[in-house]
Amino acid sequence: MKKYLLIFGANGELGSGVTNVLIKKDFDDIYLFDFKFEQQQDDKKIHQIIVSDLANEINVQKAFEQIKTENDSEYFLFSTIGGFFGGKKIWETSHDDLMKMFSMNLLTNFNLAKYFSELVRKSKGGAIIFTSAYTANHPEENKFAYGMSKASLSYLVKSLAIEGESINLSSMAIAPFILDTKSNRKWMSEANFDRWIKPEEVGKLIYDLFNNYKINSGNILELKIRLT
Repeated sequence: MKKYLLIFGANGELGSGVTNVLIKKDFDDIYLFDFKFEQQQDDKKIHQIIVSDLANEINVQKAFEQIKTENDSEYFLFSTIGGFFGGKKIWETSHDDLMKMFSMNLLTNFNLAKYFSELVRKSKGGAIIFTSAYTANHPEENKFAYGMSKASLSYLVKSLAIEGESINLSSMAIAPFILDTKSNRKWMSEANFDRWIKPEEVGKLIYDLFNNYKINSGNILELKIRLT
């Protein structure tokens, strides 16, 4: 039985860290999706695919047309797709700001969930893991649009877990508080970086979740801090 891996947002800071871990694991074919790639992969089992706006369903449909479909294989997808907007009160948030967050954090991942479900429905089974946010369940000041869109993503995760039972599809998410990336270090330069979770650590966690996908569907794992 073959194992296929799909990573959307593979070129970003989180995606790169996770990808560096997962490409060394026991997947037979690996598909990496992003708007651009900083470096090319030489391994023939790794396919790098350029995509456009994933809020557009047609673009997601075209991306999934690149994937081999085998009814005796398992498929695994990790999505880092999303975006951040903050710094405004609810009454300062424009309609466009709110819709942008729902487009980036919910609509994109709905499209991935929809087409990945169709893929898994024709296979032996599989798992999808989304990237939510700690603030989705723990509201913070000046993060309404972002938090609300991520909370909606959490509802998608749990709904897909229920509906996915009939096609042997597990749906999960991670919900980080903050990750150790260059952009976050620049934003919070005085913080204790040792307490921040590393993208490579997330990669190891994702692999463990995939390995146990038959017993952990519906879970949203909060990642608050790392112990030093």
